[in-house]
Amino acid sequence: MKLKPVILSFILCICTQIAIAGGDTNLVTIKNYKFTPQEITIKRGETVRWENREKRQYHSVWFEALGEPEPEDYLFPEDTYEREFKQAGSFPYRCGPHPEMTGTVHVTN
Repeated sequence: MKLKPVILSFILCICTQIAIAGGDTNLVTIKNYKFTPQEITIKRGETVRWENREKRQYHSVWFEALGEPEPEDYLFPEDTYEREFKQAGSFPYRCGPHPEMTGTVHVTN
């Protein structure tokens, strides 16, 4: 049986969402110049994935308060960035090109 491309894309999308929901990856979307959710609470050892869902705009995820340099690789539409958090605490971040875009990852033990 041959699946049509639309059906195959739908099945792959659903499988990806199930894998994300069932794993230790937490999703933050980037759209309309916002991180959603703006604050997220996870357990130590879990990963956060940021997905740029803008149509044309690039962004970055910059943990400036940790003393890290601004990322050179921007997230263009449909790009993703993942980061595992191994320590408990609150970790504020912002978009380098758009400093009004802010978010915080809260990590619990």
